[in-house]
Amino acid sequence: MKKKTLRFGKGFRVMRGNHASQAAEMVLPPGGAEGGSDNRHRGADQWLFVVSGRGEAIVDGARHRLSAGSLVFIQRREKHQVRNTGRAPLRTLNFYVPPAYSLSGDPLPRGRK
Repeated sequence: MKKKTLRFGKGFRVMRGNHASQAAEMVLPPGGAEGGSDNRHRGADQWLFVVSGRGEAIVDGARHRLSAGSLVFIQRREKHQVRNTGRAPLRTLNFYVPPAYSLSGDPLPRGRK
């Protein structure tokens, strides 16, 4: 078993992982966004859980409102962006299967661990 306390500091941070999956936390300030029209994970599925705040996820051009308790499944290769549309930070917990990032937060090439 491994345990980690989430801090939800600024930005994106990989928390834990192994060869099969990983967890990361992300905090977007009001008006902030992550991703874009060409952002996608070629080799990993992503689960995004909203801990607090309000925002929207744009997945393959479709807009989805986000609020505390929202759970979004973004399949590998789907283009996506997450935006904070509220007045407070948007805090999310993200799971990638298999891992999509190195421990330093750099994207992994498809099929790499």
